[in-house]
Amino acid sequence: MNMKMNKVFTVALALGAIVNCSKAQEPVVMTINDKPISKSEFEAVYRKNNGKEVNNATKSVNEYVDLFSLFKSKVFEAESLGLDTLTSFKNELLGYRRQLAAPYLTDKNTNENLLNEAYGRMKTEVRASHILVRVEETALPKDTLEAWTRIHLIRDAVLGKLPTAADIANYDKLLKNQSEVAKTLKGKDSAIYKAKLNSVKYLADYYKNATDKFMDIAPKTSDDPSVIDNKGDLNFFSSLDMVYPFESAAYTTKVGDVSPVVRTRFGYHILKVYDKRESRGEIFVSHIMAKFGKDATEQDKANAKTKIDELYTKLKAGQSFEELARQFSDDKQTSDRGGQLQPFKSGKLPKAFEDAAFGLKANNDYSAPIMTQYGWHIIKRNEAKGLASFDEIKNELKTRIARDSRSQMGKTALIERVKKENKFTENLKNRDEFKSIMDTTYLKATWTAARAKKLGNKEIFNLGGKSYTQNDFAQFLETQMTFRSPTDVNEVMKGIYKTWVDESVVNFEDAQLEKKYVDFRNLLREYRDGILLFDLTDQKVWSKAVKDTSGLKDFYEKNKNNYLWDERAEVSTYKCLNEKVAKDVRKLLKEKKTEKEITEIINKPSQLNLSVENVTYLKTENKYVDDNWKVGIAPKDINDDKEKKIFVIVVNKILAKSPKSLGECRGLVTADYQNYLEKEWLDYLKKKYIVKVNNDVLSTIK
Repeated sequence: MNMKMNKVFTVALALGAIVNCSKAQEPVVMTINDKPISKSEFEAVYRKNNGKEVNNATKSVNEYVDLFSLFKSKVFEAESLGLDTLTSFKNELLGYRRQLAAPYLTDKNTNENLLNEAYGRMKTEVRASHILVRVEETALPKDTLEAWTRIHLIRDAVLGKLPTAADIANYDKLLKNQSEVAKTLKGKDSAIYKAKLNSVKYLADYYKNATDKFMDIAPKTSDDPSVIDNKGDLNFFSSLDMVYPFESAAYTTKVGDVSPVVRTRFGYHILKVYDKRESRGEIFVSHIMAKFGKDATEQDKANAKTKIDELYTKLKAGQSFEELARQFSDDKQTSDRGGQLQPFKSGKLPKAFEDAAFGLKANNDYSAPIMTQYGWHIIKRNEAKGLASFDEIKNELKTRIARDSRSQMGKTALIERVKKENKFTENLKNRDEFKSIMDTTYLKATWTAARAKKLGNKEIFNLGGKSYTQNDFAQFLETQMTFRSPTDVNEVMKGIYKTWVDESVVNFEDAQLEKKYVDFRNLLREYRDGILLFDLTDQKVWSKAVKDTSGLKDFYEKNKNNYLWDERAEVSTYKCLNEKVAKDVRKLLKEKKTEKEITEIINKPSQLNLSVENVTYLKTENKYVDDNWKVGIAPKDINDDKEKKIFVIVVNKILAKSPKSLGECRGLVTADYQNYLEKEWLDYLKKKYIVKVNNDVLSTIK
C-alpha cells in the first residue's frame, strides 16, 4: 500500500469496511440526514476495529457512533461535491480494484499446493543431464511433429532401441517438410537439413561408441548450445531453478532413469537423473584465485598452480586470508572485498568449487587448492545456512512462484472451475467458419473485423447464459492483430480463440466478485471511501493550507505571539591562530576597530591568523556564549580543542523575546492553520449532517 493509501485510512479513522445492505427488513442503527445506516454496516466496522486493527485500543460502541457518523458525513460530503464522478477518482479506484481482484482470479487451492510442493522439493537437490530438441511454442503442427519425432527417436536410442531404416526414412520426409529446412533447401542450403538428419541417422553409431549412453549421445543430438562443454550435465539444482515442466520431470524420475519426453517453452526435452541428495542449503565463502584462461598452455596452468601453492603456504604460516586475496587474487571482482563471493546454493558454480566449499566443516576453515575450468582456488567458509523454514521463506516463495510459469496453473484451474459452475458450452463449428474470412491480410495487420459480418453472428460459446458470438470474436481478433511472419493463419486464429475464451471466462468471474465475496466487496468499499476522504480532506485542509497564502498570512498575524523567539544573543567569534593573535585582537577591539579593519590588520602577514564567525544564538546552543550572556567582550579567551584555536567572543546584542517572521516558522504555522481549517470544517459537517441514533438497535451490538 502506498503512502497516499496509508494517509487515506488515517483520514478514515481506521473505520474499515463499509457494507452496503439491501435487505429491507434489516435494523437501522442510525440515520444521517435521513439516510439510513444499517446495523450490519456499523457492526462490520466496529468489529473490525476491535480486533488487531486497533492494537488493543478498544473503543466502546458509543464512542464509535461519533467516529463512524463523522466518517460517513465526510463520505456523503465528498459525494455531494461530485468527487466520486471524477475521471481521476475512477481510474485510481480501478487500479486498486485490479490489485484486490488478483487473489480472487486464481485457484487458491492450486496456489497453496504449488507453494507446498515447491518447498517440499527444495529439501532435495537433483543432478540431471538433458537433451533438447528446440521448437517454438507457436510452431506449426508440421514443425512440432518433426521435433516430437526426433526427440522420441533419440530417447529410444538412449534406451537401446535404435531406429530402423524405415524410422529414418519417415523422419526424413517430416524433416524436408519442416518450415526452416524446406526454406533453406529451396535456397540450395542443406546444412541445417544434414545436421538434423545426421542426429537421427547415426544414432546407432553414437550408441555403439558411447560409454555413458546419455551424456555421450547428448553432444551429437541436443540443440542446447552449452552441450558441447557440459554434455548436457546441469549439475545439481532445486525447485524454482528450472522451468516447471522440466523441474517436475526431474523430481518424478528415479535416479538412473531417463524421463518421458517433456515439453517446455524451449522445446522437447528428455533428461536422465544421475543423483538426488538432501539440500545443502546456502553458503557464503571467500576465495583466492590463480587464474588461467580457456586457451591456457600447460605452462600457464603450471604457473597458476605454483602461485596458488605459494599463497597456500603463506596462509598456513598465519597470514590473513583477506589481505592475501586483496594483494594476489586474480579475481578482480572480489579481491577488493577480501575475496568475498555472493552467497550461493548448489548448481550455481563449478561442481569442484561447490564440493570443496560445502565440504568445509566450520566457519573460517579454508580448503587446500582446488582446480576448476577457470583456474586454481583456495576457499574460505564464512557462513553456511541450511534450508530456511517454510514460514521464513513463504513470502519469497509466493513471489518466485508468481513469476514462474507454474503460476498459470492457478489461473487454469480457476478457468475450468468457472466454466463448470456456469455451464460453459461451445460450438467450434461456428468458430471454424472463420477459415473462410481469414487470410494473409491478418498476418500483415490489415484485416478488419467487418469481414465477419457475413458469417451471421452465430454463437461460438455460452457462459452463464451469456452468448459470445462471431462478431465478438472478430472484434477480439482485431485487437490482437500485429505484423507476423508468414505462417498458417488458421492456426493463429485457433490460438487467439483460446486466449479469447480464457480472458472472457476470467472477465466473467471478475464481474461477479462483488456479489460472490463479502470480504472483497467490503474492502473495495473501504478503498473507495478512503480515496474520497483523502481527496476531500486534501481539498478542504491540506492543500488549502499550503495554497491559501493570504489566509495563512492572516492566521499568522492573529496568532504570531504563539511563535516567539526566546532571548537570543548576536555574537561575533574571533578565531585566532594562537594566543598572540588573540591578544592583538583584544587590543584592536578596545580601540573600537571594526571587524573588517581587525581582519585586514591581523591577516596582513598571513591569511591563516584570523577568521570571524557571526551567529545569533539561543541560550543552550553555545556553552561559551551562555557563560558570557551580556553585551561586550568576554573577559577570557577560550581554548577550543576541536579547532585548535583561541576564541575571542564578543556579544554584540541581546535580543529580547520576539515573534518569529512568517518565513522563520512557516512549517509550524502551516500545520496549525491546517488544524484550524480542519476544526472549522468538522464543525460545518456536524451542523450540516444531522445524526439520529436508534439506541434500541445500538444496544444489541456488543
